[in-house]
Amino acid sequence: MPNITKKALESSLKKLMLKKPLDKITIRDVTEDCGISRAAFYYHFQDIYDLIEWSCIEDAAQALQGKKTCADWQEGLGQIFEAVLENKPFVLNAYRCISREQMENFLFQVTYSLIRGVVDEKSREAAVTEEEKAFIAGFYKYSFVGLMLDWIRQGMREDYQDLVRNIVLIMQGSVDHAIRNFAGAERKKR
Repeated sequence: MPNITKKALESSLKKLMLKKPLDKITIRDVTEDCGISRAAFYYHFQDIYDLIEWSCIEDAAQALQGKKTCADWQEGLGQIFEAVLENKPFVLNAYRCISREQMENFLFQVTYSLIRGVVDEKSREAAVTEEEKAFIAGFYKYSFVGLMLDWIRQGMREDYQDLVRNIVLIMQGSVDHAIRNFAGAERKKR
């Protein structure tokens, strides 16, 4: 039941963001639009920005649908871009009204889990620590998010499929290489 309420609030917020900037939308606007009390809103979210964060993470998780393995991470990355493009008015409105740091944090959560799944899978047989795996995933997370934020900032005009293709070309073998380098550095320490 709580997810139904959250989805209703998300839907109302997205609808309202088609008509006016985020910073002009109040909690009262959202709750009146979907017929839910302010108390119900505050039961689920602290403020509108909390609702936006939940919405972004929820949309991205839906787009990924478990695609966090070596075989399908490229598809998952493409689906994240596609989900952002499908919600273009919402994303651009949010991008203009919330801090870059907040937008980065939303995207960091999604992209980190995507790449961390790949790193974990590829490093099963390698002598790589949890900290090193986190570092590798973090390194790529910053690359993905930086490219996506540039794409959003430029109005999402570039074909995201070209961008994903370029990312895949750069990434080919680089995670394996990073894992081998860390595993080799570990042996040298001993």
